[in-house]
Amino acid sequence: MASHTTESQPPTEAVGPSYRPVTQKPTATVSNSLSHSNVTILPSTPQLLSLLTMIRDKNTGRADFIFYSNRIIRLLVEEGLNHLPVVEHEVTTPVGRTYSGVKFEGKICGVSIMRAGESMEQGLRECCRSVRIGKILIQRDEETSKPKLYYEKLPEDIADRWVLLLDPMLATGGSALMAVDVLKSKGVPEDRILFLNLIASPEGAVNFAERFPKVRVVTAFVDQGLDEKNYIVPGLGDFGDRFYTM
Repeated sequence: MASHTTESQPPTEAVGPSYRPVTQKPTATVSNSLSHSNVTILPSTPQLLSLLTMIRDKNTGRADFIFYSNRIIRLLVEEGLNHLPVVEHEVTTPVGRTYSGVKFEGKICGVSIMRAGESMEQGLRECCRSVRIGKILIQRDEETSKPKLYYEKLPEDIADRWVLLLDPMLATGGSALMAVDVLKSKGVPEDRILFLNLIASPEGAVNFAERFPKVRVVTAFVDQGLDEKNYIVPGLGDFGDRFYTM
């Protein structure tokens, strides 16, 4: 398959514990970096890279694909929650002492871009008990090749919540951009939206970050680019198919 001109050479670096010399570390492909302040890329740790290697492998079966994807999703949710505001909160411990801590401010909800985004709902529920989940269905119009909104079901009070938008793959960014427009039409401020994503193309991530500079993006990896069919490369194939059917 021929490569699209936007595809770039992937960065590599020696990976492993800091106490090991470089000569004793394997070299691995790591994420592209982006200069946009509203984009957070998970550190390319040995754990994350090994998980990504498993789900990228075409020979990984569905059960293992789900297991390792869920681990990455959990890392993304945990990092996403770090970007929510907190307020001071003092508690008394069982030994009668006080501890000056913090607690989350405000209510949150998840919104998955169907169907692949639904794969990330369980990871959010594991971190946020009884969290409300909304749905948005956006598909490409075969005649215009542009994204089209087919369905949305969101909490009635979503304008008063912090929204974690869920979609594992960010290629051109068309679906994610339309999803943010839907949320904004419901009264959700841009700066209350966090987009959680497993793998992004540089083009999609930059397009999204510049279109909505107040929306925070948390991604596990920024890949090389897009091919002529707008597939992320090296990518991992169709995430929804591999998670739900293959």
